[in-house]
Amino acid sequence: MKIAIASGKGGTGKTTLSTNLASYIAESRECALSDLDVEEPNSGLFIKAELIHEEDKFKKIPEWEKSRCELCGNCQTVCNFNAVLKLGKMIMVFPELCHGCYACSELCPTGSLPMKQKKMGELKAYKSGNLNFIESRLIIGEEQAVPLIKQTIDYVDEHFSDEVIKIFDSPPGTSCPVIEATRDADFVILVTEPTPFGLHDLKLAVETVKQMGKPFAVVINRHGIGNDCVELYCKEDNIDIIASIPNDRLIAETYSRGDLLYPTIPSVKDAVRSISTYIDNFDLLDNGSLKSKKTGQIK
Repeated sequence: MKIAIASGKGGTGKTTLSTNLASYIAESRECALSDLDVEEPNSGLFIKAELIHEEDKFKKIPEWEKSRCELCGNCQTVCNFNAVLKLGKMIMVFPELCHGCYACSELCPTGSLPMKQKKMGELKAYKSGNLNFIESRLIIGEEQAVPLIKQTIDYVDEHFSDEVIKIFDSPPGTSCPVIEATRDADFVILVTEPTPFGLHDLKLAVETVKQMGKPFAVVINRHGIGNDCVELYCKEDNIDIIASIPNDRLIAETYSRGDLLYPTIPSVKDAVRSISTYIDNFDLLDNGSLKSKKTGQIK
């Protein structure tokens, strides 16, 4: 099963939950944790593992070959991202805007826009016992996160079987990187905090995963700092709250040292155990739906 851990905003505790849940699961079976927040990955701060593989990651962008070009302007017409423009007797390519869709290159009648490799980031893989950790990081100045997220997920799919629990620490928000990180997930865990701000962004995240048709549930982090608005919202919309992590100074102190929480803080261990049990209660069907082992309910 692929489990994406997401939220409507940053700072809610996605990385806290991802690293602790993956490490807890890895105590009894193989698990692969991927940090897909490639603009600023930080799951690696909490995972102590041995580096076993690293590689550069590339995307392909068109490069104009003037000698073959007839200046027909078709490349500009077919580009949905305004990354290719015809200006007078020149074709200008803007790599920062290019999504690597190949439209301009494939539909050029003279083949004057061949696709060339451009480094966009790096991928590193680590291992510690049953825990596999994959981290990708964009190079400075690179603006497109989606291609690197896609290639990271492809790497996970290629190197780990369906028997392995796969956890994706997703980027914050509800924009394109989040869509890519959760697109192939079997289940989405939305992390929120019990404040009006947290509720506002949770609603955005809920609407997003509903539009994508993904089964999901909520985890409340820093429980006790705000009010019961999130709990009331989830109850009204029949959304499962599968765990709550209390607002605790000891949690903040342990986190700030880069240590995992569940080995020393009982409330966090109870939370990750509850989440793991909830996940284990479902069978993944061939059509991508989840079926409860207890009730037979389809999510």
